[in-house]
Amino acid sequence: MVLNVVTISGSLRKGSYNTALMRALPKLAPSNLHLSEAPPYDGMPLYNADVQAAGFPGEVTTFAEAIRKADGIIIVSPEYNWTIPGGLKNALDWVSRLENQPFREKPVAIQSASGGPLGGARMQYHLRMALTYLSAFVFGIPEVFVGLAQTKFDPHTLELKDDPTRKVVADQLAAFAKFVARFKG
Repeated sequence: MVLNVVTISGSLRKGSYNTALMRALPKLAPSNLHLSEAPPYDGMPLYNADVQAAGFPGEVTTFAEAIRKADGIIIVSPEYNWTIPGGLKNALDWVSRLENQPFREKPVAIQSASGGPLGGARMQYHLRMALTYLSAFVFGIPEVFVGLAQTKFDPHTLELKDDPTRKVVADQLAAFAKFVARFKG
């Protein structure tokens, strides 16, 4: 059974380790996991109920529709000030206001990479809370925390070169595929 999974990077930076990790996923995924990047969310205005009352911006509905159509979601995000990056949180806030909220009962896995030793653990805790509020089915273990990311990626190509990290990521993707299949089947 082919499982269509949308990936979301919590970073908007071109040289992001998290986006590099997200782009490494297809080579590490089991053959039945088809991964595609979510539409960009960086054009969404800051959430404002007055804007919502005038109609949801096109970027919001496009992003939400990609999530609705997916069998599962993988969010790969850095940690900003011990929590979820503002752009990603804004996207979650927007789609949470939609009728037929797209994260409801959707399997979601989380990964993070950071230059520090914790690998984004605090962001993952906060993201799990937000996704639980959205009624997503948040995947548990194995978890992926890529600490000291600057030592795990090629500095020029941003290719994930660390074999132990590649194995942990592959293990999570294999387990997540089984998790997603339970909800699809």
